[in-house]
Amino acid sequence: MVQIPARVLTIAGSDSGGGAGIQADLKTMLALGVHGMSVVAAVTAQNSLGVQGYWELPAEAVAAQFRSVVDDIGVQAVKTGMLASPVLVETVAGLLAPLRAPVVVDPVSVSKHGDPLLAEEALDAVRTKLLPTATVVTPNLFEVRQLTGVEVRGPQDMRAAAEAVLAYGPSWVLVKGGHLEGEAADLLFDGTREHWFRSERYDNRHTHGTGCTLASAIASHLALGRDVPRAVAAAKDYVTGAIRQGFPLGAGIGPVDHGWRFRG
Repeated sequence: MVQIPARVLTIAGSDSGGGAGIQADLKTMLALGVHGMSVVAAVTAQNSLGVQGYWELPAEAVAAQFRSVVDDIGVQAVKTGMLASPVLVETVAGLLAPLRAPVVVDPVSVSKHGDPLLAEEALDAVRTKLLPTATVVTPNLFEVRQLTGVEVRGPQDMRAAAEAVLAYGPSWVLVKGGHLEGEAADLLFDGTREHWFRSERYDNRHTHGTGCTLASAIASHLALGRDVPRAVAAAKDYVTGAIRQGFPLGAGIGPVDHGWRFRG
């Protein structure tokens, strides 16, 4: 008898360069043994040098994609990424609120090159509508500052940052410390339990797609039945390997290697 794999849905933007966004999400899901499905919220013109433009889809198209997948196929976990505008953030939050599956929110606001991917006026909707739906939210330090005003200058500030994000209602917060000096240390916190995940920092500039990849890996492991700390630990291990094997494409920043485990 054929076994049906766990099903994970990504709601995010398309990356024409293939390194981040929905493309990275689906590659990650395949690598981790789950069936990936997608709701395209925005389309980007993007390459190794940056984002040349993006176009959000109508809210009704996003909702229709979601209902089409969830009502027929079902999901064991959902990951959100680039949502671009207040109306899309509010639409997706409304769709996720009654869902019983775990939700991983990557609060994407800028690209690896510093290009904006979220309208400034959408931040309040992220705080008040989207974050309360999250099982896990995965902000980097720039996103923490945008959402809460908390400045993280070192690992000693990450607990306060996590508490500030938790105040908006997610169950867990993973504050990513990848932009700090030294080892790559991330803090997972639910208001009581504190888990640190540390890994070696690799001298590799080809790190496009790390945030999308990590969030998708967490969602995949949650869909496979792991609890949040174990899902984050497994996802951190996967993305660390992908960063180590990141490769050059084009004239700018190349992607992480989503298939690194297949190459030995």
